[in-house]
Amino acid sequence: MRELSGIGVGRGIATGPVLRMPDPLPEPSTAPRGGTAEAERAAVADALAAVAAELTARGQQAGGEAKDVLDAQAMMAQDPGLVDDLHARIEAGSTGERAVFEAFAAFQQILAGMGGYLGERAADLADVAQRVIAALRGVPAPGVPTADHPFVLVAHDLAPADTALLDLDRVVALVTRDGGPTSHTAILARAKSITAVVGVAGADELSDGDIVLVDAASGLVIVDPDKAHLAAAKTRTEELAKTSTAPITDGALADGTPVPLLANLGSPKDAARAVELGAEGVGLFRTEFLFLDREQAPTVDEQRADYEAVLAAFPGKKVVVRCLDAGADKPLAFLSDAEEENPALGLRGLRALRANEAILRDQLVALAAAQENTEADLWVMAPMVADADEAEYFTSLAKELGIRVAGVMAEVPSIALVAEQVAEVTDFVSIGTNDLTQYTMAADRMLGSVAAYQDPWHPAVLRLVKLIGDAGRASGKPVGVCGEAAADPLLAVVLVGLGVTTLSMTPSALVDVRAELLKHTLSGAEKLAHAALAASTAAAARVAVAAASAD
Repeated sequence: MRELSGIGVGRGIATGPVLRMPDPLPEPSTAPRGGTAEAERAAVADALAAVAAELTARGQQAGGEAKDVLDAQAMMAQDPGLVDDLHARIEAGSTGERAVFEAFAAFQQILAGMGGYLGERAADLADVAQRVIAALRGVPAPGVPTADHPFVLVAHDLAPADTALLDLDRVVALVTRDGGPTSHTAILARAKSITAVVGVAGADELSDGDIVLVDAASGLVIVDPDKAHLAAAKTRTEELAKTSTAPITDGALADGTPVPLLANLGSPKDAARAVELGAEGVGLFRTEFLFLDREQAPTVDEQRADYEAVLAAFPGKKVVVRCLDAGADKPLAFLSDAEEENPALGLRGLRALRANEAILRDQLVALAAAQENTEADLWVMAPMVADADEAEYFTSLAKELGIRVAGVMAEVPSIALVAEQVAEVTDFVSIGTNDLTQYTMAADRMLGSVAAYQDPWHPAVLRLVKLIGDAGRASGKPVGVCGEAAADPLLAVVLVGLGVTTLSMTPSALVDVRAELLKHTLSGAEKLAHAALAASTAAAARVAVAAASAD
C-alpha cells in the first residue's frame, strides 16, 4: 500500500480499478504544406465548424455550469482573431494542422497570462486544438475510455467536454496529474459532485487495473488499500449519504454563530439551482459573460435586464455583484488593445476599468437601476484592488452613481497588508482566494508544473486572510470569501476562525460546507485556524487541522 497526495475536490471517497485516458495526438509536423492555401483554409474552416457544433451539442446535453464552459469553448473555436491568425500561418506555408497547433498555443499563452476568469479558460484551448486536429486527420479525438465496470479515471488533465458528460455510473472518481483547485476539472467535478483529487504528482505511475482509493477530503490516492481503509471508506460513504439528505438550514456553527452561505454564479440562469440548494444569497455574480466576444461594451439597458434577472431570484437577500474583471486581450479590445508582456500583472480588473471609466460608470448606473427595480439587497465590488486609494476611488464613484453598499475584492497581497486602511474607506471586503493564492505563491494557476503551490491551505495565504479578517473585526466591516477555498468544508471552518463572516461557493458545495460548520463552535474554528497558521506548508496545515478537528 502506498499513498499519493494532491488537492482534493469536495469530501467524496471512492474506490475502484484505474483506467487511464489515452495520450494526446502527436504534434503536427513542421514540414511545409503540399496543397494549396485555399484548400487548407477550407479544410480548417470545416473542422472548426464541426468542432464548434459538437461542443455546443455536448453543452446542450450536459446543461448547467458545464454548458457555460462548453459554449465558451465553442466560441473559442470560431474566434475571429484566431481564424485570422490561422489564415496568416497557412499563407506563410504551414499545413492546416500545424497552423491550428501554433495559433491555439499562442492564444492559450495570452489567456493564461491574464489570470482570473479568462486565465482559467486557457487550458480549455488545448482541448479545442486537439479536436480540430483530429477532425483534420479524420480520426477520433482523444476522449474518456469506456468500460463495462466502474473505474477511477486517471489523466494528465481532463477537457471540459469530457468532464461534462462523464458517465457517473461508470466513473466513480477522477485523478489528474495537473491542475489545481481552480482548474476546469476541479470546477466541473465540484459542480457535478464527482470525487476527485487533482495535481497528483505520482499520477503517471498508476497503471490500468491498479486498485485505488480516492479520498478527496484528505487529498490522497491510496494504491492497493487494505481492509481497514476500505472499511473506513464505506463508513464515510454512508455518512455522506446522510448529509446529502439532511434538511436545508441557514449556515451556522454549532454554537449558533451565523455564517451565511452564498452562491457563486456566472449567469442569471444559474440562480434557480442555487436557490434550490439552499443558497442564502449570492456572494459573487460574475458579469464577464455580458462583455465577452463583443466588439463594444453592452449598453446600460442590456446590462440592467440581466442584473434584474439575478436580483429578482433573491428578494430580500444579499446579492454581491463583481464589476467587470478583465484585462488587455482580444475578446475585450474595447478595454485595451495594448500588448502586455504579462497581462496578469498588467492593466486588468479595476485598473482597466479606471482607465476606461465610461465603461465602469455605465455598469454602475445599470446596477443602480436594477437595485431600484428589485427587492434584493445589492452589494457591488471592484476586482483586483491593490490599496486604500483604489478602494476609496471605487467606493466613492459607486455611491455617487447610486450604489448603496460598495466594497472591494482582496486578490492582491498588498491589500491585506493595508487592510485596516481599506476598511476605513469601503463597506466590505470579499477575498478571492484563487488569485490571492496565485499572486502570493507566484504560481500560475493554469500551470500544472506549479499546481502544488496553487493551494489556499498554504499558511502564507491564510496569514493574509487573517490580516483582512482582523481588520474586519476591528472596524465592524463584513469580510467574505468567494474563491474556491470556501467550497472546501474543513478549510471553510478555518476561514471562519480567521475572521471571515460569509462564505460563497459553487452551489453544489453548499450541502457539505453547511454540515461541516455545524460540527464546530467559533472557539473551535479559531483553534483550527491557529493550527493551520502554525504549519509550514499547505500539506502540513491540512494534517494539523484534521488532527485538531478529530480531538
